[in-house]
Amino acid sequence: MLSTRTTALAERYAAHFAAAKPFKYVVMDDFLDEGVAARLLEQFPAFESGNARSEHGTLGNKSTVEKIRELGPDYAALDDLVQSAAFLALVGRITGIPQLLYDPWYFGGGTHENRNTQDLDAHIDFNRHPVKHWDRRLNLIVYLNREWEDAWGGSLELHSDPHSIDDAVTTITPLFNRAVVFETTEHSWHAFPEIRLPPDKASQTRKSIALYFYSETRPVEEVADTHSTIYVDRPLPERLTPGRVLSEQDLQELRILMIRRDQHVTRLYGEITALTKQLEDANRHARRMGWVAEPASVTPPGVVAEPTQPAAPPLRALARRLPESLKRPLRRLWYGARD
Repeated sequence: MLSTRTTALAERYAAHFAAAKPFKYVVMDDFLDEGVAARLLEQFPAFESGNARSEHGTLGNKSTVEKIRELGPDYAALDDLVQSAAFLALVGRITGIPQLLYDPWYFGGGTHENRNTQDLDAHIDFNRHPVKHWDRRLNLIVYLNREWEDAWGGSLELHSDPHSIDDAVTTITPLFNRAVVFETTEHSWHAFPEIRLPPDKASQTRKSIALYFYSETRPVEEVADTHSTIYVDRPLPERLTPGRVLSEQDLQELRILMIRRDQHVTRLYGEITALTKQLEDANRHARRMGWVAEPASVTPPGVVAEPTQPAAPPLRALARRLPESLKRPLRRLWYGARD
């Protein structure tokens, strides 16, 4: 199923991956056998059959299907391939990451289809598997677009630091049967600009298959607290300079940027509020059961207070005594598990 080119050039790809900037990545053209890639495109699911709702619940211009085995025999064969020991070893050889793990849930992965006007803000991905708590290590994306030009938007961008005015961007055109594999770390910022197809190409969409790989551990210097996907909102367009009279397009773009900012802020506040309430519930339950001491009263100067409550047990020991409904939010904080 893999092309002979992919296996033959493995050592060259490994050298490129190790030396690449702004972070480790490699582009592999003719990744799959030509006939296989063509059939994957033929069997690509209709936009309407996928999940086209955004994380905010609104219908958008991006559609995904995670359960790729159900899409046809060639997708089932692809699923067999990417979980095979030989394939995982090959990707491990190219990237220098041993003992890679396949994700049978395809969390966030599967087929991705993006319509005209869709874009993707610079972001780093969630860093631990929601169920197994593995460390997320690699993204491997296979593109299925027979023709594409960078001028149309939608090309993959790798950013050195989207927070900085000195941000360096590497652009990768999402061409047919081209695969890109890049590391998933706390600095692997990636995005794609808004798709703006010319009128005679307006019916085209940006199609890809996203495969994510994990490991049970990662280098100590790369370890970070568990987090979800972290976005950096796009900056104001460079054309908006002092003295410019805003056009209707300028105004619409500003409205979209403000809506996105508000959505990100609302989502973050919602997560913080929910976790705070869950922890407060756990704390009240612990006090009700007598597992932790009530706050000590103020002792007058010069008076030695006698202890009236036993010392509180360590938090993890306390958590083991909580009912399951209160253990879940604590597990989410410690391990990133989803309820």
